[in-house]
Amino acid sequence: MRLKAGPVRAMGAMSGTSLDGVDAAVIETDGHGVTAFGPSAYRPYSLAERSVLRRALGHWSGSAEAEAAARVVEDAHAELLAGLLANVEAGDVALIGVHGQTLAHEPGGRGTHQAGSGARLAERLGRTVVWDFRTADMQMGGQGAPLAPAWHFALARFIGADSPLAFLNLGGVGNLTWIDPAAPGPEVPGALLAFDTGPANAPIDDLVAARLGRDCDRDGTLAAQGEVDGAVLEAFCGEGFFLRVPPKSLDRNDFPRLRAAVADLADADAAATLTAAAAAAVALGAQHFPAPVARVLVTGGGRKNPVMMRMIAEGLGVPVEPVEVVGLDGDMLEAQAFAHLAVRVVRGLPTSFPGTTGVAAAVGGGEVSRPLPD
Repeated sequence: MRLKAGPVRAMGAMSGTSLDGVDAAVIETDGHGVTAFGPSAYRPYSLAERSVLRRALGHWSGSAEAEAAARVVEDAHAELLAGLLANVEAGDVALIGVHGQTLAHEPGGRGTHQAGSGARLAERLGRTVVWDFRTADMQMGGQGAPLAPAWHFALARFIGADSPLAFLNLGGVGNLTWIDPAAPGPEVPGALLAFDTGPANAPIDDLVAARLGRDCDRDGTLAAQGEVDGAVLEAFCGEGFFLRVPPKSLDRNDFPRLRAAVADLADADAAATLTAAAAAAVALGAQHFPAPVARVLVTGGGRKNPVMMRMIAEGLGVPVEPVEVVGLDGDMLEAQAFAHLAVRVVRGLPTSFPGTTGVAAAVGGGEVSRPLPD
């Protein structure tokens, strides 16, 4: 596939480890920088759909659970993306980047599996779809995650950052991207360091779903009523993962000992302890930064949890702010990232780097699927 020179409009879609729903967004990018932001949309998963996805976690392609999850993911994506396409001018979106729903992720093991076929979506939408962004990186020895740092670099340039800063995504799993905006590009050694920090919202979401039938600890109200169990937190901070030099990545169900350790705590105390663990993981991760940062900009659902945000700020000692303070959309940043990455794939630009996934050399991932001609 050939794209016209210069910036093009691309659409991206992301369904994260929190299993809340699908985000989709349109941006204008040349694969290097961003020139404009377009419309966006969100399609929540129903309780029944979320139940199907939860049953499929840990399953690989071919299992009945994974196939059922794929149908949910594809139907939700097709509905959302078709609706968003109807809101832009016909032919105005050059291509679509789709991440899919991660069900299993084992760096150094079986690899990675995202439910949802980009080929089937290309047929349903009648558009070129770029997908399966992680496999090529993992085949070259990378962690396969995180993938948003190339976009974070473009955004750092867009907001005019002139000193090192970090983007923190608080989804089901937390991840940090340290950026030197003075570097010529994201592929330059020393421009980026990125890695998963540890659990973020996933253990909290699972706790309140199992105990209270809620989808999340909205506004951190439950955690605010509880006391942090210091012994549980200390044991969590002693996990070997935090000593590993990044890049490094996680699955949403890692740290089973943390989940087990709060099983006998009262609801509020368990939520407070899990929230403190998410914050502590970020502080431990920041110890790996090549240089201090002036600020941390936060995206993902966790930025709406004032208890978690306060704990993180206390642990880092620098301003920790939602990305909205610099005019960005924290709900759609990851969807925008996959639009940006889709353009990079088609233009032959790398999408992951030694400093972001530990891959041996900068590599471009992604499979390009086009609808069959009539």
